[in-house]
Amino acid sequence: MGLIRCENGHLFSEKKYGNVCPYCNTAVNKNSSSKEDPLGKYSDVVYLNDLEVLKPVTGWLVCLEGPSKGKDYRIIAEKNFIGRSGDMEIRIIGDDTICLRNHAIISYDPERNRTMLLPGDSQGLVYILDEEENWDAVYAPRMLEAGDRIKAGQSVFIFVPLCGENDGFVFNWKEENE
Repeated sequence: MGLIRCENGHLFSEKKYGNVCPYCNTAVNKNSSSKEDPLGKYSDVVYLNDLEVLKPVTGWLVCLEGPSKGKDYRIIAEKNFIGRSGDMEIRIIGDDTICLRNHAIISYDPERNRTMLLPGDSQGLVYILDEEENWDAVYAPRMLEAGDRIKAGQSVFIFVPLCGENDGFVFNWKEENE
């Protein structure tokens, strides 16, 4: 079939990506990869021959500074937990100043067609760059706009939305499916 699974459960094309997972950059040892999912942990992924169908992307974070500079991270509908652990929706590898789990949360609300930045429930703080170019700690939900800069640990990211209202262009998957 040409699809392999990394230790974090991501399914990807071996032909296209080799043995390195494009989602979490984990190398896969083909001899030890298991095709079983005894706990049903990855039931939200549907397999259609060589196609992988995931939840649709609603935006991206792109790392501008830090160990993952240049890497993009998909944002999907509802809560996207940010941390270094393999079970985080947005896994930041290489920045040990980011908490292992729940450093911050980016949440896309499909009903209101907007994306919010929320503090996580870990010790680490997340910051957003304000209009005066100062890093402002996030203690309550903040709406994200295209181009907002976010700082977590030693890494700085830019928010690139797909869904929402962006310069007069409005898009959401809900309307696309109707």
